[in-house]
Amino acid sequence: MSAFNINFLDHVAIRVKDMNASIEWYSKVIGLKKYQLEKWGEFPVFMLSGKAGIAIFPANLNDEKLNQLSKNVKIDHLAFNVSNKDFLKAQEYFNSISESFQFQDHHYFHSIYLKDPDNHTVELTTLVVDEENFY
Repeated sequence: MSAFNINFLDHVAIRVKDMNASIEWYSKVIGLKKYQLEKWGEFPVFMLSGKAGIAIFPANLNDEKLNQLSKNVKIDHLAFNVSNKDFLKAQEYFNSISESFQFQDHHYFHSIYLKDPDNHTVELTTLVVDEENFY
Protein backbone atom coordinates (compact mmCIF):
# COMPACT_ATOMS: atom_id res chain seq x y z
CA MET A 1 0.00 0.00 0.00
CA SER A 2 1.34 3.41 -0.97
CA ALA A 3 1.31 6.47 1.28
CA PHE A 4 0.01 8.52 -1.65
CA ASN A 5 -1.31 8.10 -5.21
CA ILE A 6 0.26 9.19 -8.48
CA ASN A 7 -2.28 10.51 -10.99
CA PHE A 8 -0.27 10.42 -14.25
CA LEU A 9 3.17 11.17 -15.68
CA ASP A 10 3.38 14.98 -15.66
CA HIS A 11 6.44 15.60 -17.83
CA VAL A 12 9.94 14.49 -18.72
CA ALA A 13 12.59 17.21 -18.97
CA ILE A 14 14.99 17.00 -21.92
CA ARG A 15 17.99 19.09 -23.00
CA VAL A 16 18.21 19.97 -26.68
CA LYS A 17 20.70 21.55 -29.09
CA ASP A 18 18.14 23.74 -30.87
CA MET A 19 15.06 24.85 -28.92
CA ASN A 20 13.15 25.98 -32.03
CA ALA A 21 13.83 22.77 -33.98
CA SER A 22 12.69 20.64 -31.04
CA ILE A 23 9.57 22.74 -30.41
CA GLU A 24 8.67 22.45 -34.11
CA TRP A 25 9.28 18.66 -34.18
CA TYR A 26 7.22 17.91 -31.06
CA SER A 27 4.45 20.13 -32.38
CA LYS A 28 4.39 18.83 -35.97
CA VAL A 29 5.24 15.16 -35.46
CA ILE A 30 3.86 14.30 -32.02
CA GLY A 31 1.11 16.97 -31.95
CA LEU A 32 2.04 18.56 -28.62
CA LYS A 33 0.94 22.10 -27.80
CA LYS A 34 3.53 24.71 -26.80
CA TYR A 35 3.24 26.40 -23.40
CA GLN A 36 5.77 29.09 -22.56
CA LEU A 37 5.14 30.63 -19.17
CA GLU A 38 5.90 34.34 -18.84
CA LYS A 39 7.19 34.14 -15.25
CA TRP A 40 9.80 31.51 -16.24
CA GLY A 41 11.27 33.39 -19.20
CA GLU A 42 12.75 31.67 -22.26
CA PHE A 43 12.80 28.16 -20.80
CA PRO A 44 11.63 25.64 -20.03
CA VAL A 45 9.15 25.39 -22.87
CA PHE A 46 6.47 22.83 -22.11
CA MET A 47 5.09 20.72 -24.95
CA LEU A 48 1.90 19.09 -23.71
CA SER A 49 -1.02 16.88 -24.67
CA GLY A 50 -3.59 17.63 -22.01
CA LYS A 51 -1.63 17.52 -18.75
CA ALA A 52 1.22 15.24 -19.89
CA GLY A 53 4.29 16.01 -21.97
CA ILE A 54 7.85 17.26 -21.92
CA ALA A 55 9.78 20.27 -20.68
CA ILE A 56 12.44 21.45 -23.13
CA PHE A 57 15.62 23.11 -21.86
CA PRO A 58 18.66 24.24 -23.86
CA ALA A 59 21.68 21.95 -23.69
CA ASN A 60 25.08 23.18 -22.64
CA LEU A 61 26.96 22.38 -25.83
CA ASN A 62 30.30 22.96 -24.04
CA ASP A 63 29.73 19.90 -21.83
CA GLU A 64 31.37 16.65 -22.84
CA LYS A 65 29.23 14.75 -25.35
CA LEU A 66 27.51 11.60 -24.20
CA ASN A 67 27.65 8.40 -26.18
CA GLN A 68 24.09 8.13 -27.55
CA LEU A 69 24.38 4.34 -27.77
CA SER A 70 25.45 4.00 -24.13
CA LYS A 71 23.23 1.91 -21.89
CA ASN A 72 24.70 3.65 -18.83
CA VAL A 73 22.70 5.99 -16.58
CA LYS A 74 20.47 8.26 -18.69
CA ILE A 75 16.86 8.73 -19.71
CA ASP A 76 16.37 5.89 -22.18
CA HIS A 77 13.14 7.13 -23.78
CA LEU A 78 9.84 8.85 -23.09
CA ALA A 79 6.48 7.32 -23.91
CA PHE A 80 2.99 8.62 -24.59
CA ASN A 81 -0.01 6.30 -24.32
CA VAL A 82 -2.55 6.43 -27.17
CA SER A 83 -5.71 4.52 -28.04
CA ASN A 84 -5.57 1.66 -30.56
CA LYS A 85 -7.35 3.89 -33.08
CA ASP A 86 -4.91 6.77 -32.57
CA PHE A 87 -1.99 4.32 -32.77
CA LEU A 88 -3.03 3.49 -36.34
CA LYS A 89 -3.69 7.15 -37.16
CA ALA A 90 -0.23 8.09 -35.89
CA GLN A 91 1.45 5.55 -38.18
CA GLU A 92 -0.52 6.81 -41.18
CA TYR A 93 0.41 10.39 -40.29
CA PHE A 94 4.11 9.60 -39.82
CA ASN A 95 4.15 7.85 -43.21
CA SER A 96 2.43 10.85 -44.83
CA ILE A 97 5.11 13.25 -43.56
CA SER A 98 7.97 10.77 -44.21
CA GLU A 99 8.84 10.52 -40.50
CA SER A 100 10.62 7.23 -39.91
CA PHE A 101 9.58 5.01 -37.00
CA GLN A 102 9.99 1.44 -35.80
CA PHE A 103 7.11 -0.82 -34.74
CA GLN A 104 7.52 -3.33 -31.90
CA ASP A 105 5.06 -5.92 -30.62
CA HIS A 106 5.45 -6.16 -26.83
CA HIS A 107 2.67 -8.77 -26.53
CA TYR A 108 0.54 -6.68 -24.14
CA PHE A 109 1.35 -3.42 -25.89
CA HIS A 110 2.23 -2.33 -29.41
CA SER A 111 4.71 0.51 -29.69
CA ILE A 112 6.23 2.73 -32.31
CA TYR A 113 9.53 4.49 -31.74
CA LEU A 114 10.78 7.72 -33.29
CA LYS A 115 13.86 9.91 -32.88
CA ASP A 116 13.53 13.63 -32.17
CA PRO A 117 16.06 16.17 -33.55
CA ASP A 118 18.45 15.43 -30.63
CA ASN A 119 18.16 11.65 -31.01
CA HIS A 120 15.90 11.22 -27.96
CA THR A 121 13.74 8.13 -28.38
CA VAL A 122 10.01 8.94 -28.28
CA GLU A 123 7.53 6.08 -27.98
CA LEU A 124 3.82 5.93 -28.69
CA THR A 125 2.32 2.87 -27.04
CA THR A 126 -1.12 1.26 -26.94
CA LEU A 127 -2.53 -1.58 -24.86
CA VAL A 128 -3.69 -4.50 -27.03
CA VAL A 129 -5.09 -6.78 -24.30
CA ASP A 130 -8.09 -6.26 -22.03
CA GLU A 131 -7.29 -3.36 -19.70
CA GLU A 132 -9.16 -4.91 -16.76
CA ASN A 133 -7.07 -8.08 -16.98
CA PHE A 134 -3.79 -6.15 -17.34
CA TYR A 135 -3.89 -3.42 -14.67
